[in-house]
Amino acid sequence: MPDRDEPDEDLVRRYLSGDAGAFGTLVERHERRMYNLALRMTGREEDARDATQDAFLTALRKLSSFRGEAAFTTWMHRVTVNACYDLLRKRQRAPLLDRGSDERERGPEPPPARDHAESSDLSIDVQRALLQVPEDFRTVMILHDVQDLPYEQVAAIVGVPVGTVKSRLHRGRVALARAMGLTAPELRERPDAAGPSQGTMPR
Repeated sequence: MPDRDEPDEDLVRRYLSGDAGAFGTLVERHERRMYNLALRMTGREEDARDATQDAFLTALRKLSSFRGEAAFTTWMHRVTVNACYDLLRKRQRAPLLDRGSDERERGPEPPPARDHAESSDLSIDVQRALLQVPEDFRTVMILHDVQDLPYEQVAAIVGVPVGTVKSRLHRGRVALARAMGLTAPELRERPDAAGPSQGTMPR
């Protein structure tokens, strides 16, 4: 039985050595955070569930390629971001007629899932505006401004220099402010527009 306080990298080694339960522990440990990333990226609970599932299936298939150069959580974020990009590309290729029918069936988008143990969450209007920000900018904003990851880890996840991360953050914040009809300084003054936030993954 894996120790729930065991480091991620040790759990990876245990899984690769034949301990199937070790991967289950990794899923339990990281599922909520990956789901929240996917939810912010896609804006839909169903898409977020699909992207999260795809990310963990990809991680399971590619776990033997994990060398430990970066932390497992950094690697898992990268896998999840790629799963979200794949899903968003598929959505863009869907026929407009099909997408329109799908939207009518879904109705209004639900607000992001919330963990009541957290003190803050993105408001619905911020989340909707965030979806209008270009994907590359949105990704670094979610990782840094929402999930509170440092610049260096964001850079490792998206595979760009720290300077590029900072540039994308600035441009993303300007785009978000524009989508909300605000100026960048006004956006910074909104308590719901930035800061760590986690949700719970619906079952």
